[in-house]
Amino acid sequence: MPDALPRRWRLPLLWLLVTVALAAGLGLRQPQPPDEPRFVLAARSMVDSGQWLLPHRGIELYAEKPPVFMWLQAAAYHVVGSWTWSFLLPSLLAALLSLWLVSDLARRLWSPRHSLYAVAALFCTLQFGLMAKRAQIDMVLVGMTTAALWGLLRHLCEGRNLPALWLAGVAAGVGTVTKGVGFLPLLMVLPWLGWRLYQRRHGRVVDGPHPATLLWLLPAFLLGTAVWLAPLGWALLHEPSAALQSYAHELLFKQTGTRYASAWHHRQPVWYYLQVILTLWLPGSLLLPLLFKPWWRRLRRGDRRPWLLLGWAVLVLAFFSASPGKREVYLLPMLPAMALAVAPLLPGLLRRVCVRRYLFGYSLLLMLATGVLGAMLMTAYPWAVAQLQRRAMPDTLLPVLGEGLLIFAIALATQIVWLRVRRAGTLVLLAHGMLWMLHGLVLMPALDPYASASALMHRVGTRIGPDAELALVAWREQNLLQADRPVREFGFKRPWAEQWHAAGPWLAEAPERRWLLVLDAAMSPCVDPAKVIDIGVANRNRWQLLPGTAWNRQCHAERIGATTEED
Repeated sequence: MPDALPRRWRLPLLWLLVTVALAAGLGLRQPQPPDEPRFVLAARSMVDSGQWLLPHRGIELYAEKPPVFMWLQAAAYHVVGSWTWSFLLPSLLAALLSLWLVSDLARRLWSPRHSLYAVAALFCTLQFGLMAKRAQIDMVLVGMTTAALWGLLRHLCEGRNLPALWLAGVAAGVGTVTKGVGFLPLLMVLPWLGWRLYQRRHGRVVDGPHPATLLWLLPAFLLGTAVWLAPLGWALLHEPSAALQSYAHELLFKQTGTRYASAWHHRQPVWYYLQVILTLWLPGSLLLPLLFKPWWRRLRRGDRRPWLLLGWAVLVLAFFSASPGKREVYLLPMLPAMALAVAPLLPGLLRRVCVRRYLFGYSLLLMLATGVLGAMLMTAYPWAVAQLQRRAMPDTLLPVLGEGLLIFAIALATQIVWLRVRRAGTLVLLAHGMLWMLHGLVLMPALDPYASASALMHRVGTRIGPDAELALVAWREQNLLQADRPVREFGFKRPWAEQWHAAGPWLAEAPERRWLLVLDAAMSPCVDPAKVIDIGVANRNRWQLLPGTAWNRQCHAERIGATTEED
């Protein structure tokens, strides 16, 4: 923060910047693929049907994730009354909760002064900001894992604190039924035991709670998982339908243990997370080499705090690296612990000229990149035009996006001239604040009609008229979510040929008023191609619209060119 700013105002102003930046854009866009539409679709189904135990994707059960995140979105809708305003709220509140917990832990573990550095370190990590502004499970998972770490660190570092320990267990349990890896905070027990052994081997006093107190984590964890597993178990005992049993088996076994040990997609090499850290953890990732030596000194002298924070982070990294299936978001729960581990070292690092020059260069590069890209968009540079055309987006976006990027670049250049190298830390903080405001207020709202498929579905609604009936085959979640009327669909995971077996008779019942939207690759040979309307491209898929009169009810040919991907 600028030196002229009174110390007591720095943390409140930082919180103001963080809150405004992360909340910017709330209510200005629709859910966008890949994950947001399916979660909102399931949450909307809960609200409409009143059936909250089992999430649905259309007529099928959605068994890939537990329903806790969808519960939060549905609850937010009940409070706000608008899906546009509510679907991002769980992620935003979880991000703010994570930041507050990190701030409080930094104050307790080190000093009130370090709260500012811990919050700034977490906020200025690219991946944290990106996920805080997306309606995905991962940020809510981070809120729960950080709450569990908060309770564990208070118990293990401050002395016996059973309420905090119970909170840790319950948060880990709820996190586990939110996303299967929510139990990971409990692994912090291992570096704590390692620290105790290290201290004894060096003849040092071992203080802290008795190891037996950690047994309270087990009932607390089970209590947290009972939020969902208890009603699910009750339903399995009293209504043991084949569909419910299949749902439970899919979610509790295939989507957890099987997916971890033998992942069938997102397969990456063992070193994949190194490139994730190097890119998505900017700008802090490039400072890691400067942190290894002071961290090692603190570990050698038996400082319990880095033992727990860094030891847990290494275990999480090893856990995810051991699985063949890897995604960049899996490492997100590590970020709060890393921000805490960095916080006591940041004041010293920021006094080093080389660090300030690096952060200044990072801000300068960000300014140049956005400025050049903005100029390319404003001047309709062929590369920029080609990028929009490849995504079926109109040229009218060029001045909107270009102007936003140029304004950001000019504002950042002004900050660079004002703050210079001497205040490079504050410069990066303000740069990220403006970046997330640009993202939420300009870029995402401008791209939204095409990224969310709302423009495509508006064209569909306009073309068929208000009184027509619409059905979907080989659809995506955003198609069903953005439709302007009740839609008939025939299953999401169901093979395309079977969907056509149900769709054909449906069209034939009222061919004059019924229409079908279908992915072009899934078109049936029983459709008259002369009557098919190419309605456009959305999310890199081409969609076709056909009236009921295009269906040949005498045809019994199967759709050809089937792929395993549709299953």
